[in-house]
This record gives sequence, structure tokens and C-alpha cells, in this order.
Amino acid sequence: MNVRKLYHTARGVQDLVTTEREASVSPSIQRRLWLWRRGFLSRSDAIFGLTKKNHDSYLTDYQRFVKTKRINGTWSVALSNKLLFHQLMGPFDEHRMDVYGMIRDGSFHSIDSLDARHELTDGGAVVSSDGPSIDDQSGLTSPEPNDAAQRVVDRLESESQLVLKWVHGGGGNNVLLCKRCEDGYTVNGDRYSESAFRSLVADLEEYLVCEHVEQGTFSGGLYPVTPNTLRIITMYDEEAGEPFIAAAIHRIGTETSEPLDNFTQGGLSAEIDLETGELGPGVKLSDGNRLEWHSDHPETDTTIDGTHVPGWEDIRTRLLEVADACSFVPYAGWDVIVTGDDGEFKIIEANSYPGMKSIQVHGPLLTDDRVRRFYERHNVC
Repeated sequence: MNVRKLYHTARGVQDLVTTEREASVSPSIQRRLWLWRRGFLSRSDAIFGLTKKNHDSYLTDYQRFVKTKRINGTWSVALSNKLLFHQLMGPFDEHRMDVYGMIRDGSFHSIDSLDARHELTDGGAVVSSDGPSIDDQSGLTSPEPNDAAQRVVDRLESESQLVLKWVHGGGGNNVLLCKRCEDGYTVNGDRYSESAFRSLVADLEEYLVCEHVEQGTFSGGLYPVTPNTLRIITMYDEEAGEPFIAAAIHRIGTETSEPLDNFTQGGLSAEIDLETGELGPGVKLSDGNRLEWHSDHPETDTTIDGTHVPGWEDIRTRLLEVADACSFVPYAGWDVIVTGDDGEFKIIEANSYPGMKSIQVHGPLLTDDRVRRFYERHNVC
């Protein structure tokens, strides 16, 4: 084992141990030992209902945390670094969100817009890209044109909503949903005065300033408070020379999961039929890690079970084209927002070793022979 593999193995085991320590379930020591010997965490037992007969049909936590991290090799950075991923999606511009810039050392660094160092106005002052000027009314020096807080505030004045994402990491962590309101701002639902909001932005380091993607009527109707994303797992079949979709779910937010739709934070997961786009019932982790199944959304009463993702065939076809263009990254969990009724969508991000709880809560992955062969080929199973 080379140094790189040794490092990632150690990090994976560390993440595995940390996750187990933070688990809110406490099976007996005997049960935990049974699970650990087979590569599972306590929470997975509560979700999957593991037995001697079925446990080998599930991708284990050890395989996910340690072994699947190795599948994409050095190219995993193309997905884990959100700025690199944004550039990777350049040929599919209609399916990527706009990224206006990055916040670094208190400055705004333009990404998508070449003319981003535009003139700013502040109380009658005009600030050009050549540097600060003196306000002709107050005599005060105006902000630098690339001042991060000012640029974010200006953008919110015109768009009212933005998403700030840390360049690194995944799982919905370090994502700030920012909105302009009458008396200031909200960040992930918490209110901020303008001065507090500016301080928050100024303290961010290596955060992307992204457009807020408006979801379509179908996804928005399921639960309008949160973005409700599709999680689609693709794998590249080297023998066939093509990618395929291994599994897909529609994640749906709830009052518990706000401001996001994460399953492990209380959101719903509804399985998507890969051929028809039909949704099954939504499942939610309740207190005590018990599963609740819902044909209708428990808060909006919107029907889930039996409805169809609009334009699913087009979404599936187009996403496979994207995965094929990225065949050097053979394993990905794509987060997609459906923006219209005719197959329009945007890819929010992709994950190099996607979580499995929201997927395998609907059934074990390894019962699919093609999926099992993929994992075996990459020394996961």
C-alpha cells in the first residue's frame, strides 16, 4: 500500500469511528461487535434491519468510508473541490449553476464574469476598478471594488437570494443560504443585521458565491421551504464502455431538515424508478432512528408516492452524457435540481464517495449484479 492509500485509509477509518461515536443509537455491546465485524455502524443497523441472511447484500459503512474513496483516485479532487467541479462542467453550461466568484482573504475573486470588477456606488461615490475613491458627500473612502462583503451585498440587492458554499467538503455542510429581507438578511433561516451579515461574509475563507437555483413547480410543490434535490448514483462500466445509473432518489425537505433536504438530518428520501421516474413513498428518520414511511408529505400533504419526476427520461439521458464525458471519474453521486417540467435541470454538485443510507434504506445495492461487479472491479467488495 502506497503512502497516499495509507493516508486515505487512515482518514476513512477516522471518519468511521467519529460517525459511530456521534450515533444516537446504542445497541448492546454484543450487537455492536456483530455489526463492527461485518463493517457496519450502529445507525445502519437501525436503518437497514441487518440480519445474517441479508447483510452481505448491503454496501457496508467500512466499504463506503474507506474503500469507495479510492475508486476515483487522484481525480476525486475534480468532484470534492467545488471550483474545479464547476470548471469541469463547462461543456454542460446549461446544467451548471452560475458561480459569481470566490471569497478569499476578505476579497472577491471573479469566476464566471470577466467584467465582475464593475463600478460600485455608495452614497454618491463612484468606485472604479482602478481603486477606491473619496465619497464626494462625506469625504469617506469607499470600499474596494473587490471587497467580498460589499460584492455579496450588492449581488443580494439585485437577486435577493444567494448560496455561499465552502470550496471543499460535501454532505450539505458549510452551505449558507442567504436571503435579503426588509430589515436585513437571513442565513439558513437565522436573521442578521447588515453589519452582522457583512462580518459573517468577511470572515469566510474560500467560499464560492453561487446563484440560487429556482426549483420547478414539481419539486417546489413537495416542500417549498427547502431545495429538494435528486441524488443520482452513476458508475462507469468499463466492459461495456458506458456509464449507468445504479440508483436514484428524490430528497425532500421537512421542518426537521431545514434549510436543506438531507436525509440524515430529518429529510425524506423517495426512491425513483429508473425506467419511469415514478416516486415511491418518502421515508424519514424519526427520533430514535425509527423509519417513518409517508405516501404524502407529513407537513404539506403533497402526494409523493406514485408521482413522476417531470422529464425524467431526458434528465436520465443527459446526465448519462455528462457521466460519459467524465469517465475518468467512474463513480459519482450527482445532486440535481429539477428546474422545469420538460427535463430541465441543474447539477448543484457531485460527490466522489456518496453516502448510502438514503439510498439503501430502499433496499441493498449489491443485489444488482452490475453494481456488484463495478464494486468488485474497484476492489470495494
